[in-house]
Amino acid sequence: MRKILLTLCAFFTFFSISNANEVNIFSARHYDSDIQLYEKFTKKTGIKVNVVSGKDKALQKRITAEGKDCIADLYITADAGRLGAFQAKGMFQRGASSKAVKAAVPKNFRTAYWTGIAKRARIIYYSPERVNASDLQGMTYEGLADPKWKGKVVIRKSNNVYNQSLVASLIANNGKKATAEWAKGVVANMARDSKGNDRAQILAVAAGEADLAVANTYYLALMLSGKKGAEQQAAAKKVKPFFPNQDGRGTHMNISGGGILKYAPNKANAIKLLEFLLTKEAQEHIVNNTFEYPMIEGVEPHKLVVQMGLGFKQDLKTKVSSYGKKQADALEVMLAAKWK
Repeated sequence: MRKILLTLCAFFTFFSISNANEVNIFSARHYDSDIQLYEKFTKKTGIKVNVVSGKDKALQKRITAEGKDCIADLYITADAGRLGAFQAKGMFQRGASSKAVKAAVPKNFRTAYWTGIAKRARIIYYSPERVNASDLQGMTYEGLADPKWKGKVVIRKSNNVYNQSLVASLIANNGKKATAEWAKGVVANMARDSKGNDRAQILAVAAGEADLAVANTYYLALMLSGKKGAEQQAAAKKVKPFFPNQDGRGTHMNISGGGILKYAPNKANAIKLLEFLLTKEAQEHIVNNTFEYPMIEGVEPHKLVVQMGLGFKQDLKTKVSSYGKKQADALEVMLAAKWK
């Protein structure tokens, strides 16, 4: 009798959890504004949002270790490479591309397992004091390996996922062999050993340590906003953005996004939240707080992003799902080139 009662208790406990009017998010995005957005979702739908924040590796380790016992419904992070790599481990389930999601998100920024909720571009920054705009005419990512830039380029380490996704996109377009040679050329052109975050690369150009830097677009806007202090704001004003590959496939694009986890107890609510994040109200909130580009049409980025230029050609040819698939190859060619 005791065994039957315990079994019944376990059943009803699981039933109440899996059917609760809530959704559980494991998020590697560290924006207070995201919490405000989830609060708006709760007010609109009555669905409570529970958030566990942390670093990608720690969150993924927990999700994998807990398996069927994991309470998480949605995994939200930055970079398609991370989402794709986690998908390859079988940790997502189909459902992220609902009818509403498909209508809002271009197909190259989503899969059946996860979808983008905001976009970012990884571009080149230059010093207008030392580099003429005419020198960058027709400039491409491939051009970063040109010997004329020897000792003038700064870029993050090979273990950075943003770089891994950029290199993965080059492999997708140019092949692994050609990209391996390119990586050697980039290393030969480095002004210093790779170090620091994206803002550190922009700061290096502003300080005269290099002429060209590679970094994501929202970092310059963040620095210009003054949120990182007057020193970084002043430095940001000393560089200019350049959008590569305008004569070809377009500038490398990436995403912040989310996927429904394999054992999500509240799948329907997870889908509702993803759909909410792609509404005009939510997109305006995101871009005005994180300086990312909106995923949907009809929403203008933050004014500091607008002033960087919106007329650039985005790479809509390369599916961001290829970043995770080619992530291992990307890291291999960078390490072989001694890109530390």
